[in-house]
Amino acid sequence: MILITGGAGFIGGNFVHHWFERAAKLGLAPEPVVVLDKLTYAGNPATIATHLKSGQATLVQADIADRDAVRAALATYQPRLVVHFAAESHVDRSISGPGEFIHTNMVGTFSLLEESRAYWSGLQGEAKAAFRFLHVSTDEVYGSLSSTDAAFSETTAYAPNSPYSASKAGSDHLVRAYHHTYGFPTLTTNCSNNYGPYHFPEKLIPLMILNALDGKPLPVYGDGLNIRDWLYVRDHCEAICQVLEKGTLGEVYNVGGINEIKNIDVVTTICRKLDELRPRADGSTYESLITYVTDRPGHDRRYAIDPTKIQRDIGWSPAETFESGINKTVAWYLQSTEWIDTVRSGAYRDWIAQNYADRSA
Repeated sequence: MILITGGAGFIGGNFVHHWFERAAKLGLAPEPVVVLDKLTYAGNPATIATHLKSGQATLVQADIADRDAVRAALATYQPRLVVHFAAESHVDRSISGPGEFIHTNMVGTFSLLEESRAYWSGLQGEAKAAFRFLHVSTDEVYGSLSSTDAAFSETTAYAPNSPYSASKAGSDHLVRAYHHTYGFPTLTTNCSNNYGPYHFPEKLIPLMILNALDGKPLPVYGDGLNIRDWLYVRDHCEAICQVLEKGTLGEVYNVGGINEIKNIDVVTTICRKLDELRPRADGSTYESLITYVTDRPGHDRRYAIDPTKIQRDIGWSPAETFESGINKTVAWYLQSTEWIDTVRSGAYRDWIAQNYADRSA
């Protein structure tokens, strides 16, 4: 049994799917999972419904900051691994409401570490030696790069620039401290921007796809020249699996897609793919919907991951190019209207209106 926090969210949900698909490809018996998820606006049981119905996955609705709930889940399910995805993750939301980010990303991670350490301390022999706690983090903890700076490595100094990245940096430091202080068997991964199926539609790629299909403006912050390293979510999931199997305890592994792309180029690529797959009725291009809007405060200019360490020490490299990954992503959104409808609640629509209404074109 493994315990996955945030397993009904974007990356966590994809990890649940990948966990079982990987076992099948390797000819292994499917190891069941328990998903501990608060089910906030971005957590959706429909994402993992297939595995919940089959009984391969069990859902426990709880806040990771609720130590009683975490303690009960650990005692009940006796996991050999804890994979920690649960986090508030949207920069814009952290700017308008940082408190939730401190609560979940820092207090929640502390609570999870404390209860997991107590559980691990009570294990014996091989069970204790085999236990792992993997913390999933972000490249945003390293700050911003210029166009000529070297990509982030595992030794890059932390310089978070938003409440979101600061809260994730704090959680990273806690995980590091629990290994070095208590000998707790931790692993940390810092990933670049993920994209793919089940991505909540407030994020850049799904927002552009869905707005385009609805004929709405495609809002691009600032000059659109901010650069991100894009990582297909299933490549990220495979990296986590390999770090769990081969990673050195206490180490950090940066996971990058080796796809540095300007935001405006991401948007135009999506537009051209939609022109091909779902042409507009009036014959106009989706690019005509692009609208430049006022930039968000403290918008980091460039992120880039150097994945040398994970390639050398673990043997992982991304399987998808951005072209192949974005083709799969656009196709998934075109085919998954039922899932999309379940997540586009009134609360989500209110947030989009709040975030973009006051930004001048």
